[in-house]
Amino acid sequence: ALALAQAIVAEGRLRIDGRRVAKASEEVRAGSVVAMPLRGEVVVLRVLALPARRGPSAEARACYEVIDEREGATFAQYRPRSRTG
Repeated sequence: ALALAQAIVAEGRLRIDGRRVAKASEEVRAGSVVAMPLRGEVVVLRVLALPARRGPSAEARACYEVIDEREGATFAQYRPRSRTG
């Protein structure tokens, strides 16, 4: 996952607050708007808070909101599907 994120930055396909990100170490703050490609679409997120620690996904989901013109859009629509079942 880290290598993929670094490749997205290196290719200039990640934006924070409308600016193209040049380094993977670019700082993100609460209130930042992040745009990135995911599964053939562009996902736009607003960072609500930065977690104090790396924790479970439920805690991470509480730290951002999806900004999408489609009514009722959620990040779950963009997450990779499980390969089981």
